[in-house]
Amino acid sequence: MKRKEETYYLIRSDMLPEAIQKTVKAKSLLTSGEVQTVQEAVERVGMSRSSFYKYKDGVYPFNALMKEKIVTVALTLDHRSGVLSGILSYLARNRGNVLTIHQTIPLQGVAGVTMSLDTAHMEEDVTAIIDGLQELNGVKRAVLVARGE
Repeated sequence: MKRKEETYYLIRSDMLPEAIQKTVKAKSLLTSGEVQTVQEAVERVGMSRSSFYKYKDGVYPFNALMKEKIVTVALTLDHRSGVLSGILSYLARNRGNVLTIHQTIPLQGVAGVTMSLDTAHMEEDVTAIIDGLQELNGVKRAVLVARGE
């Protein structure tokens, strides 16, 4: 018998029904260890256990699907001493493992950098890491360009 292919959608969280949003919150509480049981989690978010069990195996935060993956990030950096070092320090603090780095020759004061990162040990999700990179001094742009196994 042929297995039915699963279809996934990327939907902005505020567009989801309340039960789905609460399911994600309850799963997050359980994963973080903030609560120990499903009962505690559903009470905390204000939903029934039956609703939680109905949705728990079919709803995941987008970034949960990216855990334990290799991602590729493209950065546009100011051509100044210490910018790349700051990025590497930030990634190390967040337990990111840099697998490859490719930097272009700087033109007009900016350089392009492409990095492959192992995210298996990162505690923050990939979107938060990209946002953090974007905020670093000397980073003009940080974009997730690929993810893989």
